[in-house]
Order: sequence, then structure tokens, then C-alpha cells
Amino acid sequence: MDASFLGIDELTDTPPVAVVVDVMRAFTVAAWAFARGAEKIVLSGSLEESLALKARHPEWVTLKDGPPAPGFDAVNSPGLLRSVDLGGRTVVQKTTAGTVGALAVKDASLVLCASFVVAEATAEVLRTGGSGSVTFVVTGEDGRADEDLACAQYIAGRANGDRKDADAFLRRGEMSLAATELREGVREGVHPDDVELCLELDRFPFAMVAALEGSLMVLRPHAVPGI
Repeated sequence: MDASFLGIDELTDTPPVAVVVDVMRAFTVAAWAFARGAEKIVLSGSLEESLALKARHPEWVTLKDGPPAPGFDAVNSPGLLRSVDLGGRTVVQKTTAGTVGALAVKDASLVLCASFVVAEATAEVLRTGGSGSVTFVVTGEDGRADEDLACAQYIAGRANGDRKDADAFLRRGEMSLAATELREGVREGVHPDDVELCLELDRFPFAMVAALEGSLMVLRPHAVPGI
């Protein structure tokens, strides 16, 4: 598998296969939402779109970065979401980087959204799919977020049969700017366990596949046998 690693702004055309990585915290939160029973996640392009969807579907759960806000039911924190019952619910997620990255490659033939908690399942989908060329979209910090790049490089290696230990990649995540900001309270809407939860390797046995369903980009869990 030939892997390339690009920031959102570096995407010049639609790749055939894209893995959109947001470790801290969008796609760790998405995995937790599925673990808490969510049926699907609508990846929203704006706060206004999220509120409009909520107005049309009051039963849907809206989620955003930052502090709580009127019209939104939850914030983008795995620590805060892990105790929420989402059984059978639809979640609308809007974040600064992760959802933006997924929407940027919405026309790709396969879009996987990933973080460390679903790393092996994501790699297995790439292995079994025989993908010749994969673009990893590093969403944070204009493509420079080391926690996202480390996760992307780890998944790419696993997909290519690399058996290297994950510790060095996880340490990069632990030492990243995002982790520091979460620990120090620079970012809002944070639980003290968020960094630890974002660095749990292979917590969940599923990958996450995003695809257009009508006009909406919808993320769903994808069971991976043997994971």
C-alpha cells in the first residue's frame, strides 16, 4: 500500500481511498458514541447546519467543540460522552478539524475516519481491501498535529504488515500540543480523562466508514471480524 499524508488544505483532488485522522478528539468521540449505542453520526459542515438538522429532527443529538451552547446536547469530549446512553440515536457532530477533513474527501470511493481507539480495525479494512494508494488526512493544526500524524503513520504501517510496537507513536500523541492544551485546560468542554481516553490503543473492535447518504455525510461503525 502506497500511503501519503496530507493536511486538509493540501488536498488538490479527491483520493480514491481516504483515512481521515482526528485523535483529539473528533474520531475518538465518534467511536465512543457508537460504543454508547449511536446508530449513525451525521458529519456537519457548520454549527448552523447542525442547528437546522436539530430543528428538523428534535430527537437527534447535537455535538460540538468547546463549551456547552444553546441547541447542542453534548460537547466533543470522550470523557463526558462515555456515560451518555445513545442507544439507537442519531448524532450530529461538528468539530473544528475532524468533520471538516471528512467532508473535504466526501467524494472518495472509501472514507474511513480514524483515531488510536480504532487503529487496528482501520488497518484491517485497508489490508483486506487491497488498497493500492491511500491518502491519510492529518486534520489537526493545518496538517501538523503530531498526534494525528503519529496515528496515521501507525495505521499505515499496520496495514502494510509492520509489527512495530505502538508505544513510540502513542508517546508522540501524549507529548503533542493538543494533549498539552487538553491537560492544561486551554481547550473548553474537556474532561480530565480525555487525553488518556484518546490514547487507548484499539479500544473498539470496529472501523468507521463515512459515505454520502443523500445530501448528508454519514459515519457508521463497520464490524471487522477477528478484531
